[in-house]
Amino acid sequence: MLRRRLLAAILVVPAAGALAQPETPQSFLEGIYFPYRQKDFKGQPYWEPQHFFVADLAAAIDHDMAEADQRKEPPTLDGDPFVDAQEWEISALTISTSIDGSKASGAVSFMNYGQPKSLTLALVQTAQGWRIHDIEGGSGSLRALFKLK
Repeated sequence: MLRRRLLAAILVVPAAGALAQPETPQSFLEGIYFPYRQKDFKGQPYWEPQHFFVADLAAAIDHDMAEADQRKEPPTLDGDPFVDAQEWEISALTISTSIDGSKASGAVSFMNYGQPKSLTLALVQTAQGWRIHDIEGGSGSLRALFKLK
């Protein structure tokens, strides 16, 4: 009987390292950007925007892509928003973040085909974790592209 209780207790108590650590804005952005350093990386699936963006921006991207598909035209977001380009060869990637409660700011800079690029990301903590509220860079603001405030 004591063995069964001991075995049950061992099975129920997770190992100290097994508990998931909360995602930080830094780890969220690193998860998005680090794969771009690989030569064969095809880009993040931004066409599944709920994984990356806040609800209203994700809905606008989804809606626009569906309409563009029906019209058989390119969508408004005609390129990868994470690198602000249609093609990339990323090097010298740096990411920094600052947190202010349930909001955060991210600064991402890198070289794309030898040209410097800098993006600023506004992040919001949601029930699903950190999500992008906006991306601003050389092509302007993602929210402005979709006429969102």
